[in-house]
Amino acid sequence: MFLSNKKMKFKIIYIVTFCFFFSTSKAQDPIFTQYFVVPQTLNPGFTGFMETFNAGIIHRTQWPDLNLKIDTDYTFFNSWVEQMNSGIGVSLLSHRENFTNYNYTQANINYAFKVELNDEWYFRPAIEFGFGNKSFGFKNLLLNDQINIDTGVINNSSIDPLLLNSKISFFDFNAGMLFNNENVWFGLSVKHLNRPNISFTNDGNIPLAPFTSIIGGYEMKLSEYRISSFLPNSTKILFTANYMNQGQYNRLDFGSGLFLDTVFFGAIGVVNPISNAQNSQFLTSVNLFTGLRYEHLKFSFSYDLNTSKIGRTGGIYELSMTYQFNLDAKCLGCPSYY
Repeated sequence: MFLSNKKMKFKIIYIVTFCFFFSTSKAQDPIFTQYFVVPQTLNPGFTGFMETFNAGIIHRTQWPDLNLKIDTDYTFFNSWVEQMNSGIGVSLLSHRENFTNYNYTQANINYAFKVELNDEWYFRPAIEFGFGNKSFGFKNLLLNDQINIDTGVINNSSIDPLLLNSKISFFDFNAGMLFNNENVWFGLSVKHLNRPNISFTNDGNIPLAPFTSIIGGYEMKLSEYRISSFLPNSTKILFTANYMNQGQYNRLDFGSGLFLDTVFFGAIGVVNPISNAQNSQFLTSVNLFTGLRYEHLKFSFSYDLNTSKIGRTGGIYELSMTYQFNLDAKCLGCPSYY
């Protein structure tokens, strides 16, 4: 029994230590299923996109039935400055994992400038400055030098260098660009251009890998094509896609949604286009979403149906709420669904 307990302890050490090194050296940015509802999470070019003050919050819970539950919140406030032809905004990201008490918080300031290319097309270059903080629950880790192999006694202290820093802070720099007209938009953004050091050790150097996103969308009004006569005249179909890459990780989201006067719903497929592992699946999830628009408010809910063999995780769900202050704002070239 004693031998079995020792093996179990070492197993815990191995798993936790492996997860720790993996999460720091291959750190991935949080990704939201409802990226098309709150696109500022990906591209600062959407700052002030509606040319009025708008705000919102989105909450994401991942794998609630596992010990490795992850919660993520993103809050933003955007405003439009007519005299500067610019959008200015602030955002706050909070990312938490309950097993190791890992926390990632970052506050950003965004700026986007609108350039009129012609009567239909607009170009919006943008920059984003942020200050991030990562913390780790080292008190929950059991390290090798805390165990006496002969007696099985657990020491309370450790000289492992990982314990020297339980928190790290860093500055972050992101940039993006966006092209759009009334029906089509596409953009490119790159986060962590300065590659901040996210190592928890004093002499460590683990640069945060740049996060690249290529986003696009097309909005089609059904009444213009006489596709359906029983739907409201303002009914539109949204086609959207988003490719992301960070280090060895890549992902492609694509799907569509039907937007009626006050209700919308649709589905997004998530695939792994460039496989880095032998047994990785091409289709990783099918994400369903629905929502309600009522005057200035818009509510959305999404649920990710996992297609991989990870087991019973409880899935992934998101809740979002956005508020647009001036519904009469003359936003030239903005998609009406947004």
